[in-house]
Amino acid sequence: MSRVVAERQDVIATLAEVFREHGYDGASLSLITEKTGLGKGSLYHFFPGGKEEMAEAVLGDIASWFQTHIFDRLNDSETPAAAIDDMFASVNGYFRQGRRLCLMGVIAASGAHDRFSVELNRYFADWRTALAEALGRQGMAEKERQALAEEVIGGIQGALILARSLDDPQAFSRILARLKSRCQPSQN
Repeated sequence: MSRVVAERQDVIATLAEVFREHGYDGASLSLITEKTGLGKGSLYHFFPGGKEEMAEAVLGDIASWFQTHIFDRLNDSETPAAAIDDMFASVNGYFRQGRRLCLMGVIAASGAHDRFSVELNRYFADWRTALAEALGRQGMAEKERQALAEEVIGGIQGALILARSLDDPQAFSRILARLKSRCQPSQN
C-alpha cells in the first residue's frame, strides 16, 4: 500500500537506509518502492531523474549534515580541541556507535563510485581539510596534521567496516577512542 508523503525531503532518510543496506546497484526501483512505501509515480514525481537523482539527493543531504555538524564546527571553533572532541562525538552518534555504515564509503567502494565521484571527493576532501586545519590551530605541523587527518578519516571508515564485519559495534568505539587520543594537543 502506498503512503502519502508531502515533500521530497520526507523520503530521503528512508532512501539513505536503502542505499546504505543494498548499495546503489542493489537498490532496485521495486525495493525502493517497497521500503519507502511510495508508488513509482510518487517517486518519479519527487525524483524525475530516477534512482540517480535519489542517490544525489541522499548524498547531498549527508554532505549537508556533515558540513553543519562536523566541518563548520571544526573550522569555526576558537577551541580546536573541543571542536575535535565534538567531531568524534558527532561521528559516533551519526554512525550509531558503529551500527550504521557510511553511505559515502559504501558508494566509494562500489561500482557507482565514478558516477558520484564529485560528491564523494568533496565530502572526504572537506573533512580532511577541516580536521587538518583544526589540528593546525592546536600547533601541529602541516605535514603531520595532513597525515593524521587522513589516518583519522581512514580509521573511522575502516572501523565502521570492521565493526559491521565482526558484528562488534564496540570495535568502532575502541578505535574512535584511540583516534581521538591521537588528536589531543599533548600528543602533537
